[in-house]
Amino acid sequence: MNNLQKMMRRAVPERAGLPNWAEKLAMGGIRNSDQQVIRRQRMVNIFAYASGFNALSQVAVLGVYQFERLVVSHAIFTALALAMMSIPRLHRFSPNLGAHVLTFLSLVAITLATWFYGRDAQIYVYFTLSGMLLFIFGIDNWRHCAAWFVILATAMVACLALMPPVGVMPVTAAQRDMLSVQAYLNTFAVMGLVTYFALASLRRQEVELQVQYERSAALINTVFPPSIVQRLTSGEEDRIADRINGLSVLFADLVGFTTASRNLPPEQIIDWLDGMVRRFDQLAAEHGVDKIKTIGDCYMAVGGIRGKPEEQAAALGRFALAMMAAQAETPPLGSTKLALRIGLHIGSATAGVIGDTRFSYDVWGDAVNVASRLESHGLPGIIQVSDEFRTAAGADFSYTERANVEIRGIGPMRTWLLKAA
Repeated sequence: MNNLQKMMRRAVPERAGLPNWAEKLAMGGIRNSDQQVIRRQRMVNIFAYASGFNALSQVAVLGVYQFERLVVSHAIFTALALAMMSIPRLHRFSPNLGAHVLTFLSLVAITLATWFYGRDAQIYVYFTLSGMLLFIFGIDNWRHCAAWFVILATAMVACLALMPPVGVMPVTAAQRDMLSVQAYLNTFAVMGLVTYFALASLRRQEVELQVQYERSAALINTVFPPSIVQRLTSGEEDRIADRINGLSVLFADLVGFTTASRNLPPEQIIDWLDGMVRRFDQLAAEHGVDKIKTIGDCYMAVGGIRGKPEEQAAALGRFALAMMAAQAETPPLGSTKLALRIGLHIGSATAGVIGDTRFSYDVWGDAVNVASRLESHGLPGIIQVSDEFRTAAGADFSYTERANVEIRGIGPMRTWLLKAA
């Protein structure tokens, strides 16, 4: 597995989300693929569970002191609690059905509780959670939020103005005080829970976006040289097209690869090529040259896209020597030890990004054509360079003249065999 595959398969860290049990509860009943709808329905689920728990806790608190005399209210609020906790089942029917049903059931539960136990129990404080309606409806459905907010605010005012201090159920003043304290504590708890859940969801989205950004960056950096990536991402150029004078070009080819690989299984061939190309890619990065592409068993790299032509020519020469040394240490392909044949030239070229799908950065021109011919007319284990390249690379290397070589499409050409100084 290469580095790009590792990046593409990178999972979002678990710490970016909620615990597994909370995630399962939050995702209950959700079948939608729209991420915005999913986020809203997750919030509906959390509110539904919290509201159901509040109703059941109210039943539990009063049931400890007197159960039989309040059996009717206990039955009603238990039914409401179970209905709230079943709201995730509604998501399959409509994106916002659960939010509407939850809001309606909450309105009924708070109003009934205020009527049953009296205004002094201050259960109407749950209405203050109406400001969180945006979490379950979303800002795209602000009209629904506004309508429900008006209804809930009206209900709260009505409870304060019209409900008697003492309700219709036989509860004591101490029990009403206890219900009041419970209502405030539950309200604080719900606010804290929803805030935590919202921040955890936001954190997860941030991490997911970061992972996606890193994947995109890794992908684009495998396709284009760093200097081209900067220009593409800047958004300042509509077309990447350059005329480069003094571009050094390297072509390297495996001698006898086709014959050696003819009867080998594809997995063995790909593993061998992958190991070799990865090593060359690493060497290219170390020497500051830019890989352009592989063409079958041929490797193409350039120097001079950035920096001084002479320095880049020398860097490409050192890279060629490093490739030869690395290939000498590479194990045979099957039973055949393969040698590299490398050609180097410096000259003018055109470079740019082409294509709409599977696009690429490529170079064209005399520098490319001559380097390719020098490689194809070279010798195994030899780096053949042009006179122009020798002049540009300077005294960093030693050379052996090969005299005039007949280059197809070019004619007689003075070439040199490059060696380490």
